[in-house]
Amino acid sequence: MPPIPRTWDARLARRMILPLVNTPVTPNHLTTVRLIVGLFCAAAFAHGGYMWGNLGALLLVCSNVIDHADGELARVSGKTSRIGHFYDLAADALVTVLLFAGIGLGIQSANTGGWSDYGTVGGTLAGVSVAVIFFLRMRIEEMAGKAGTAQPAWGGFELEDILYLMPIVTLFDGLRGFLMLSSIGAPAFAIWIAVDFVKVTRRTRQAVTP
Repeated sequence: MPPIPRTWDARLARRMILPLVNTPVTPNHLTTVRLIVGLFCAAAFAHGGYMWGNLGALLLVCSNVIDHADGELARVSGKTSRIGHFYDLAADALVTVLLFAGIGLGIQSANTGGWSDYGTVGGTLAGVSVAVIFFLRMRIEEMAGKAGTAQPAWGGFELEDILYLMPIVTLFDGLRGFLMLSSIGAPAFAIWIAVDFVKVTRRTRQAVTP
């Protein structure tokens, strides 16, 4: 059996998938479930309103845990495939982009002062930045392997695990502040990944140059 994952959510996912190892369930099945839950999550946020926002946050947590479950099932059962890997990446990108778009639409529908216009702009900016991040990380992984896209981790948590705080954000009605920070942080992170992409591209070209 593969070594125990280093992050807490992946460890939880490992325990969840163990009963599925010797069943017809495949990682792609779990990716599809993650995609469906993620789409409902984005729709809940796009609906707008306090209760819908809290529902969206809970669905987001479920979606992220299932996202780790498909990878763990692939590793433990040996049911890995290149198509499945890219399907997983595509589902991740789509769900995350729609998450920010949904939050922006929800804020717009709330029509609270100047936040209406900012919801659309902020959600679009964050969503497009996330799409760029996923695309560049996919290209980096193709050139440098999975280790080339490893995220910083502290105490069993990765950078993306900040999304697990979303239920707290929605509980205290903080989606507007979250979107504002995301519309700044996501483009900044996209620039950082772009710089890393350029470095990896240069190293790869130097390695193949006689």
